[in-house]
This record gives sequence, C-alpha cells and structure tokens, in this order.
Amino acid sequence: MPPQKDPFRTPRLFFRAIQTPTDNPLFDAINADRIGYMNSNASNIKLPGDKDARKWQKQVAEESLLGCVICLHPDAARAGGAEREAESEARAKTDQPQGTPIGQLTLKPLPPALMHHRNTELAIDILPQFQGKGYGSEAIAWVLDYAFRRAGLHRVSIRAFGWNEGAARLYERLGFVLEGRMREALWHEGRWWDGIEMGMLEGEWWARERERRAKEE
Repeated sequence: MPPQKDPFRTPRLFFRAIQTPTDNPLFDAINADRIGYMNSNASNIKLPGDKDARKWQKQVAEESLLGCVICLHPDAARAGGAEREAESEARAKTDQPQGTPIGQLTLKPLPPALMHHRNTELAIDILPQFQGKGYGSEAIAWVLDYAFRRAGLHRVSIRAFGWNEGAARLYERLGFVLEGRMREALWHEGRWWDGIEMGMLEGEWWARERERRAKEE
C-alpha cells in the first residue's frame, strides 16, 4: 500500500495548529504590518497593540472552524539569497527550526443553530516579506480542498475592500465569484469605497478540480 499523503502539506507549505506562546511573535508581526492591517480590517483607524494580537490569536486558535499557522516547509525550494535571508530572519524570530511560519489561515465557524447551512468565511494573512511568491494562492487552494473535500462544506466566502483591488483579482483567479458589493460602506483615505463580497460553491470547486486533473493526465 502506498504511503498516505499528508493532508496538511502542499508542495512548499505545511499547516499546523497554533502554538501559544510560541506563535506570539508571528501574530505580533502580522498585527504590526500596517499595510496588511489597513487592507484587512475595517477598524483600520486604530493602531492595534499587544492585547489586540493576543485576543485575535486566541480567537483563531480556539474559536475557528479551522485556525492554523502557514509554514514554509524546510525542504521547499528557495528562489534566491534575499528570500533565504528573509526566511532565516523569520525563523530566528519565531524559533521554529522545523519550518518558517509565514502567516495564518482561518475558516470562521457558524453558530450551532446555523451549522446546517454548511458555509464559512475564509481569512488569510501573509507576512510582507513572503508576499508576491504565490504562497497565498497555494494556501487558499489547499484550504478550499480542505473545506469541500474534507469538511464537507457547501460554500466558502471571502471579502475584500474596494481599495485592495489586487486581492479581489487574486480571489477571482482562484475561482471565487463576485456575489455583491456593499456600496460605499467603507470610509478610507478621504472617500467612500465598496465592500466586495465573493464566494465559491462546492459544485464550482469540484468542476475546477476535475478540469485541473484532466490537464494533468
């Protein structure tokens, strides 16, 4: 019998449970990314502090359908010296020799009385020095597989702010469908912006999965 595939591993990444206090520096670093915070939090007129990071970390670890740390696998190929240096620095700060923590991934839970609707909302954060390398796309592809194949969910939603056009384009490339816009719901940098609502259904994901497999054959 061939060895079973690790369901929490992709070619370059692996996903593990949050370890407190080991992962405090990771959540502090994500919290300290002001551009990332601006692009993912409607409460972006405040500067988040240590207590905010601990509260958020606890929510991801204990109150999520799935809450995990995204780690760069030590066997993953590295593109060049600058990337190796960034990974070494991040590894030193987080004291994780078995892999480099580069972000977090969350599937939000439904209250017990709503669980029969089988849907969730996805949230992801990648540290700035690891952005633009495809890790976010790889992590989202993995968690969609987890949601539809393993967890038996019917719908996964994701949100973006109107000023973060890059995120909306990425989600569309990954198969999410625009479902609606909360018109001028967000005040940012002197003007009103739309809140963008996107989603993917299990049938849409399975169709993309069949198409992907057919191309590989």
